[in-house]
Amino acid sequence: MSETHGLHAVTGAFGYSGKYIAQRLLAQGRRVITLTNSTDRANTFGGRVPIFPFHFDRPEELTRSLAGVEVLYNTYWVRFNHKLFRHADAVRNTLILFEAAKQAGVRRVVHVSITNPTEDSPLEYFSGKARLERGLIESGLAYAILRPTVLFGKEDILINNIAWMLRHLPLFGLFGDGSYKLQPIYVDDLAALAVQLGGTEENAVINAIGPETFTYRELAATIARLIGVRRPLIPLPPAVGYAAGRLVGALMRDVTITREEIAGLMAGLLYVDTPPTGVTRLSDWIAAHADTLGRRYTSELARRRDRASAYASN
Repeated sequence: MSETHGLHAVTGAFGYSGKYIAQRLLAQGRRVITLTNSTDRANTFGGRVPIFPFHFDRPEELTRSLAGVEVLYNTYWVRFNHKLFRHADAVRNTLILFEAAKQAGVRRVVHVSITNPTEDSPLEYFSGKARLERGLIESGLAYAILRPTVLFGKEDILINNIAWMLRHLPLFGLFGDGSYKLQPIYVDDLAALAVQLGGTEENAVINAIGPETFTYRELAATIARLIGVRRPLIPLPPAVGYAAGRLVGALMRDVTITREEIAGLMAGLLYVDTPPTGVTRLSDWIAAHADTLGRRYTSELARRRDRASAYASN
């Protein structure tokens, strides 16, 4: 198959980051299929992206779905443990996916991980991602592993919901003093990097970070300033901040923040000392979307429960 017309597979092409990867591949004239748990989700591709269920319980069917695929772009994961989904299940399923790709003769896997993963991390998100990196490397498949921090874009949850809280609450609570850092990357910059690496041969592990570094306090202050609100930023003990987040989550029927996410933030795991790979500045993006950002709360669980509606834009 030629590089232009070869078949590429994207997990979750009707979701968030997978959609941007699929859009870039289609713009290059590539044929794209998607593997997804949301086979009925509305999308903007107009039938150009054939749909295949994940079939983690039937690996031979998953292998058949990947027949003829040159590059697999994997964005499949879960954000936290819940009765509907668990990190351990996501790890097991992803390893099944990698093996199916190997059996199908996939040339290369571009896999989305996280910054600072370690298998001995007490945080299951980071230890699970590290286990998957090792599984992919040991599989014998050619690979590119991307390690983003926080993604932002029209379908974002974290940045949007910080803006929502700044708009709707009288104050904004920080976990501790808010001095820990993070480096948000624009979702389409991540997609551009993924597609670029899909066309290369070398194995690579790359930190996918944006051009701006914020402390958490600076991030909240920047969002508030750019959307035109003034709120006191109050340091809170992490346990109190978590309790406040749980209260918001209960009101919105969602999981707003988890203990693991707070611990990962405060441990500096969303910061790396490497050059940026993204070019879009979060501050510029917020300024361009200030009228709509945070007007509506974005629910992670609502997206998981509703497998038919397209992800709403913020």
